[in-house]
Amino acid sequence: MPGTGQIYYIAGAGISGLTLALALAQGGASVVVLERNSAISEFGAGLQVSPNARLVLDRLGLDTAITAHSLEPGGIDIIPYGRATPLVTLALGQLMREKFGAPYAVMHRADLAEALYQATRRFANIDVLFGVRNWDAVSHAHGVTVSIDLADGQSRTSRGRAFIGADGVHSQTRRTLLHGPEALDRQRVAWRTLLPFDSVTGRLALDRVSVLFGPGYHLVCYPLPHRQQVNIALFVKAAPPASAGVPPLHGARVDSPLIASLLSAAGDSWTPWPLCTVSTPHWHAGNIGLLGDAAHAMVPFQAQGAAMGIEDAAVLAPLLIGQPSAEAALARYQQLRQPRVARVARTSLSNGTIFHLPRPLTLGRDLVIAAQGSHGHLRRLAWLYGHDAYSQTTVNHHGRLPSQDADPPQ
Repeated sequence: MPGTGQIYYIAGAGISGLTLALALAQGGASVVVLERNSAISEFGAGLQVSPNARLVLDRLGLDTAITAHSLEPGGIDIIPYGRATPLVTLALGQLMREKFGAPYAVMHRADLAEALYQATRRFANIDVLFGVRNWDAVSHAHGVTVSIDLADGQSRTSRGRAFIGADGVHSQTRRTLLHGPEALDRQRVAWRTLLPFDSVTGRLALDRVSVLFGPGYHLVCYPLPHRQQVNIALFVKAAPPASAGVPPLHGARVDSPLIASLLSAAGDSWTPWPLCTVSTPHWHAGNIGLLGDAAHAMVPFQAQGAAMGIEDAAVLAPLLIGQPSAEAALARYQQLRQPRVARVARTSLSNGTIFHLPRPLTLGRDLVIAAQGSHGHLRRLAWLYGHDAYSQTTVNHHGRLPSQDADPPQ
């Protein structure tokens, strides 16, 4: 095939970049991953791995590793402000496997990143370079020329078939090589912390995810049994803080004993994560492309940021290997992925508005949630969770790729 046996360069050893490396290597390509950090490092804590992402990861051989380090929650408890018990529990568990062909799991981001990295070590055709000080790439008719400044002070220049920037929301690839936009500051912050199980026992269900609504903010809580911890993420509208410590709710009146108890248990252990998004129509130029957050970072209110990068990798890898040129593969990838990613981003942004509605609009929101019941999300989000990214690059019986995103219009 055109792209087998050739070398691909990936900037960034995060979840998206390592997923692409594995997918390319399984297809017979050689991969060099460039990482600025000295080791695998994933900022953040909790991560939701929905069925659409798990399908990809399982096909890359990660099912056992993910199962060992994740929880398959029985549901998502929706808890409006002031309540101590759920308004409704959205069904997950075995039902997700039955409807969408893969489980819905929660885990620590670092555990998934480590599982991906360990999987790459089993491939002689994947080389992960840590501590890379700088790099540059130039596209030309026959591929790319990549210049790398290594951790030991040495420099080298190599040729490859394509260069893929999986280097995150503030991507150097997007900003310098593709002359794309800076990330957009959404004036929202996710404050994150990890609490031991015993600090929330009797307050939150330790076999389910909990979403707690407050006036102008919400909390998402994921149990992490492998670590005997619960990830707490508090999302607020605010300018990015100068440092870690306590979120803006500190000292404010909180008329919810449950939320107040969680804030008290966390104390000053919070770490802020400013929420930025990326919107660019250009995901590639020549043989240089973008993947994951570098192309389409979105707000996390549908918990699909990592999933979209994982799906990207599943679509891009077979195109790079199967198309006659990397430029053609990247153009096809952009055409296939942009409509779906845009729909997910719109859904995420809309959720943020709904979650943070002021009173009395919250009364209508809660009535709608209750009316939809424990299975309403399965119908509403079937287009999201039931998506098989690999189907977009499967050659049909006429020898042609699908002509458009398989998702129905919104």
